[in-house]
Amino acid sequence: MNIIKKYTFCFLYMILSLTIILLLLTTLYHFDIISSNIYHLLKLIMFLGILLLTGISLGKKATNRGYLEGIKLGTFTIVLFTLLTLLTSQDLKLKLLLYDLIILITSILGGMIGINKKKD
Repeated sequence: MNIIKKYTFCFLYMILSLTIILLLLTTLYHFDIISSNIYHLLKLIMFLGILLLTGISLGKKATNRGYLEGIKLGTFTIVLFTLLTLLTSQDLKLKLLLYDLIILITSILGGMIGINKKKD
Protein backbone atom coordinates (compact mmCIF):
# COMPACT_ATOMS: atom_id res chain seq x y z
CA MET A 1 0.00 0.00 0.00
CA ASN A 2 2.92 2.32 0.72
CA ILE A 3 4.19 1.91 -2.84
CA ILE A 4 0.83 2.91 -4.33
CA LYS A 5 0.73 5.95 -2.05
CA LYS A 6 4.25 7.00 -3.12
CA TYR A 7 3.50 6.79 -6.84
CA THR A 8 0.06 8.36 -6.55
CA PHE A 9 1.44 11.38 -4.69
CA CYS A 10 4.25 11.90 -7.20
CA PHE A 11 1.97 11.52 -10.23
CA LEU A 12 -0.65 13.85 -8.78
CA TYR A 13 2.09 16.37 -8.00
CA MET A 14 3.31 16.14 -11.58
CA ILE A 15 -0.15 16.49 -13.14
CA LEU A 16 -1.20 19.34 -10.82
CA SER A 17 2.04 21.27 -11.37
CA LEU A 18 1.81 20.75 -15.10
CA THR A 19 -1.80 21.94 -15.18
CA ILE A 20 -1.07 25.11 -13.21
CA ILE A 21 1.98 26.01 -15.31
CA LEU A 22 0.16 25.33 -18.58
CA LEU A 23 -2.79 27.46 -17.48
CA LEU A 24 -0.42 30.31 -16.65
CA LEU A 25 1.49 30.01 -19.94
CA THR A 26 -1.72 29.74 -21.96
CA THR A 27 -3.11 32.84 -20.29
CA LEU A 28 0.07 34.77 -21.08
CA TYR A 29 -0.05 33.56 -24.68
CA HIS A 30 -3.76 34.37 -25.04
CA PHE A 31 -3.25 37.99 -24.01
CA ASP A 32 -0.23 38.33 -26.36
CA ILE A 33 2.24 38.83 -23.53
CA ILE A 34 4.49 36.09 -24.93
CA SER A 35 4.95 35.08 -28.57
CA SER A 36 4.13 31.72 -30.08
CA ASN A 37 7.77 30.58 -30.26
CA ILE A 38 8.45 31.50 -26.64
CA TYR A 39 5.18 29.84 -25.58
CA HIS A 40 6.14 26.51 -27.17
CA LEU A 41 9.69 26.67 -25.84
CA LEU A 42 8.55 27.50 -22.28
CA LYS A 43 5.93 24.78 -22.43
CA LEU A 44 8.59 22.18 -23.28
CA ILE A 45 11.10 23.47 -20.73
CA MET A 46 8.54 23.65 -17.92
CA PHE A 47 7.24 20.16 -18.66
CA LEU A 48 10.71 18.66 -18.70
CA GLY A 49 11.58 20.57 -15.50
CA ILE A 50 8.52 19.20 -13.71
CA LEU A 51 9.30 15.72 -14.98
CA LEU A 52 12.90 16.03 -13.77
CA LEU A 53 11.77 17.20 -10.31
CA THR A 54 9.26 14.37 -10.08
CA GLY A 55 11.98 11.91 -11.08
CA ILE A 56 14.26 13.33 -8.41
CA SER A 57 11.49 12.99 -5.84
CA LEU A 58 10.88 9.35 -6.79
CA GLY A 59 14.62 8.68 -6.84
CA LYS A 60 15.01 9.99 -3.31
CA LYS A 61 12.29 7.63 -2.11
CA ALA A 62 13.84 4.62 -3.86
CA THR A 63 16.04 2.18 -2.01
CA ASN A 64 18.28 1.46 -5.03
CA ARG A 65 18.34 1.75 -8.81
CA GLY A 66 16.93 5.23 -9.28
CA TYR A 67 16.98 4.81 -13.03
CA LEU A 68 14.21 2.20 -12.70
CA GLU A 69 12.05 4.75 -10.91
CA GLY A 70 12.73 7.13 -13.78
CA ILE A 71 11.79 4.48 -16.32
CA LYS A 72 8.52 3.83 -14.48
CA LEU A 73 7.72 7.55 -14.37
CA GLY A 74 8.65 8.08 -18.01
CA THR A 75 6.67 5.06 -19.18
CA PHE A 76 3.58 6.14 -17.24
CA THR A 77 3.84 9.66 -18.69
CA ILE A 78 4.36 8.39 -22.23
CA VAL A 79 1.38 6.02 -21.98
CA LEU A 80 -0.80 8.77 -20.55
CA PHE A 81 0.08 11.26 -23.30
CA THR A 82 -0.16 8.63 -26.04
CA LEU A 83 -3.67 7.75 -24.90
CA LEU A 84 -4.59 11.43 -24.85
CA THR A 85 -3.17 11.81 -28.35
CA LEU A 86 -5.16 8.86 -29.65
CA LEU A 87 -8.35 10.09 -27.94
CA THR A 88 -8.06 13.46 -29.70
CA SER A 89 -7.81 11.66 -33.08
CA GLN A 90 -4.32 12.92 -33.83
CA ASP A 91 -1.85 10.77 -35.70
CA LEU A 92 1.28 9.44 -34.08
CA LYS A 93 4.19 11.13 -35.83
CA LEU A 94 7.96 10.91 -35.64
CA LYS A 95 7.97 14.22 -33.76
CA LEU A 96 5.84 12.68 -30.99
CA LEU A 97 8.11 9.64 -30.78
CA LEU A 98 11.12 11.92 -30.38
CA TYR A 99 9.22 13.84 -27.71
CA ASP A 100 8.51 10.54 -25.92
CA LEU A 101 12.20 9.65 -26.01
CA ILE A 102 13.08 13.03 -24.47
CA ILE A 103 10.47 12.41 -21.75
CA LEU A 104 11.96 9.00 -20.96
CA ILE A 105 15.55 10.30 -20.84
CA THR A 106 14.57 13.23 -18.61
CA SER A 107 12.72 11.02 -16.14
CA ILE A 108 15.61 8.53 -16.02
CA LEU A 109 18.05 11.37 -15.30
CA GLY A 110 15.73 12.63 -12.56
CA GLY A 111 15.62 9.20 -10.93
CA MET A 112 19.40 8.88 -11.10
CA ILE A 113 19.93 12.35 -9.63
CA GLY A 114 17.41 11.61 -6.88
CA ILE A 115 19.06 8.38 -5.76
CA ASN A 116 22.46 10.13 -5.66
CA LYS A 117 21.08 13.09 -3.68
CA LYS A 118 19.66 10.66 -1.15
CA LYS A 119 23.14 9.54 -0.16
CA ASP A 120 24.27 13.09 0.68
